[in-house]
Order: sequence, then structure tokens, then C-alpha cells
Amino acid sequence: MSGDIDRNDSLEGIVSKVAMNETLSIADTARMLDMEALGEAVARLLAARRIDTFGVGASALVGLDLQQKLSRIGRTAINWHDSHSAWTSAATLDSGCVAVAVSHSGATVDTVEFLAIARKAGAATVAITNFRESPLAGAADVTLTTAARETRFRSGALGSRIAQLMVVDCLFTGVAQASYDASMEALRNTYAVVHDRRVKRP
Repeated sequence: MSGDIDRNDSLEGIVSKVAMNETLSIADTARMLDMEALGEAVARLLAARRIDTFGVGASALVGLDLQQKLSRIGRTAINWHDSHSAWTSAATLDSGCVAVAVSHSGATVDTVEFLAIARKAGAATVAITNFRESPLAGAADVTLTTAARETRFRSGALGSRIAQLMVVDCLFTGVAQASYDASMEALRNTYAVVHDRRVKRP
């Protein structure tokens, strides 16, 4: 069965094809993910005083997901939604900081510029992209490559987003495991705060 969605597909067919597409994107990314690069990225995030994340469109959601996860374990992480704000922040980074940029194509101008500015300022740079030879990878010290399967509905980021999120989860989990005791304590504390905000049933 092709992963492309046809105009005549039923809803059941759409569900089946989307599930297949996303499952294969995750499996292919896991198979080809460079463990040495992942380890280096984890080490850089562990040593960072501050971590800035940025992406455009659907990739912005992935950068936000990483920022929120890192914040939950006590890491100072900032996500930028606006290109100009991201660039001005990147210009203030230094060798104690890490900039993480997300772009499926690796050719999104605003995202490439963010990483290039951060690198020039002295920060370590990490790219999450589907293309190792892309301009974004060229601006990165460490590149984590996805293997996303896209359909005709590319603008919906069906395969790329789920593959990027899988890489983010691996990156976050690596950082959390390497600082296990502190991370577990932070997760307990942050969970307790959120849990206490739930509506109490009578």
C-alpha cells in the first residue's frame, strides 16, 4: 500500500496510511540516527548554562517541545517564536550556551541564520534536519538527522514532525538520564505542581 493519500481514500484508509507513514518515519530515523552525534549533543546540552531553540512553522512546535521538556528537568531553556527575537538572542550567546535549530529541509533561511549567528557568537550549535548536506547542517557543530517519509501533503509535516519529535525525545532522555538524580527530583517537583492544579472532584 502506498503511503500517499489519494482523493478517493476513505477515512479508514487515511488513518491507515498516516499511521504507516509516521511509524516508518520513526523506525527509519531510529535506524539511521548517528549515536556518536547524539552522544555529543547530549554532552553539550548537559554542559550548557543556557539552551536556545528555534524553528519555523511545524518545526517551531518541535523546538518548543524540546524547550518545555528541558525546563521540566531544571535546565535553562528558551524557545523563540519570532525570527528577529531569535537572531538578537543568538547574538548574545557565548561558549557556555547551546543553540538548537529544527528544519526538515535544512534550508529555511531564518533558521539557518539563527544557527549561524549563534555559532559566530561562540555558542555550540545543534541541527535537527532530514538532510545532512543542508545549509543548516553546515552551520551546526552537531547534526542529528531524521529519515522522514513525506506524502503529497508535505505542508502538513506529516512524517517530518513525528521524526523530529522522536529525535527530541531521545535527546531529552539522554540528558535526563545523564543527570538522573537531579532530573528525577525536578520531574517529581514539576509533576506535583501541575497535579495540584487539577480540579478536585467532590
